[in-house]
Amino acid sequence: MTYREFLENKIDIAPLSGIEVREDELNPALKPHQRVSVLWALRGGRRGIFARFGLGKTVMQLEWCRILQKHEGGRALIVMPLNVMPEFRADAEHILGMEPPPYCRTMAEVMASTAPIILTNYERVRDGDIDPHYFTAVSLDEAATLRSFGSKTYQEFMIKFKGVRYKLTNTATPSPNRYKELIHYAGFLEVMDTGQALTRFFKRDSTKANNLTLYPGRESEFWIWCASWGLFLQKPSDLGFSDDGYSLPPLDIRYRQLKSATRPAEFEPDGQMKLGPAAAGNRCPAGSRRASAGTGTSEPLSHASKDVLPEATFAENKGH
Repeated sequence: MTYREFLENKIDIAPLSGIEVREDELNPALKPHQRVSVLWALRGGRRGIFARFGLGKTVMQLEWCRILQKHEGGRALIVMPLNVMPEFRADAEHILGMEPPPYCRTMAEVMASTAPIILTNYERVRDGDIDPHYFTAVSLDEAATLRSFGSKTYQEFMIKFKGVRYKLTNTATPSPNRYKELIHYAGFLEVMDTGQALTRFFKRDSTKANNLTLYPGRESEFWIWCASWGLFLQKPSDLGFSDDGYSLPPLDIRYRQLKSATRPAEFEPDGQMKLGPAAAGNRCPAGSRRASAGTGTSEPLSHASKDVLPEATFAENKGH
């Protein structure tokens, strides 16, 4: 063993604690980048998928849960904000051809259901209505809820999910400049204790609380470690696939100035002009919005000429 190999062996890598499955076991509806991501998360067992908006985290979670439930038995749980639940049910039915997973509020409802995948919201788990340890696999959608270490949700989830065999965190917005967020995901996944990660990779700033700086000699090691349990995906080509259908055209921004009929003429002592009259109560802002609604809608429509929005655009969207 060379000295370089000796040093490389000291780099922490998240262990593989999942299952190996053949690619042809996956739902054929998955896009190539989604298939690779799901296989990677299944192999790891406890992983984070940090894919940009629109790359299909919903179907990836559903398929990850389906495969684990098929191979390992038991049932799977997906925890999410309530407002995204319709998206999960719709994608399960219309994209993956699955029965829409039911939403359960209590363990009694879970027991009464025979569905292999259960949906619930963060508050139900946090407040003890749903027990994560009943499930073989759990996935957190919009996992940025765990971002704040001191929050009740984070502290409760660290305890309630400890020891669950298969765990997946999903969010589109992990902030590389907020190292603690990444460490909190690793702590939830039980890849590394949060205190150990802080001590291993970071030096503290004695002049400013929570200002973490990577040790200069540990920066590469830190990102190698993060890449061993977290998949950071901005576009399919990050994994070697085509970006067709995912690359948006550049924005065509056209500025329009809307005239205000009620704008006061007086100036503040600092030279600033008021945008509108001072609110005298709750009804005043609502009244101002109603009064300006006509201008706010008619002005943009007057500029939506056929050369900007062709007739085909309206024809395509008449039934949607």
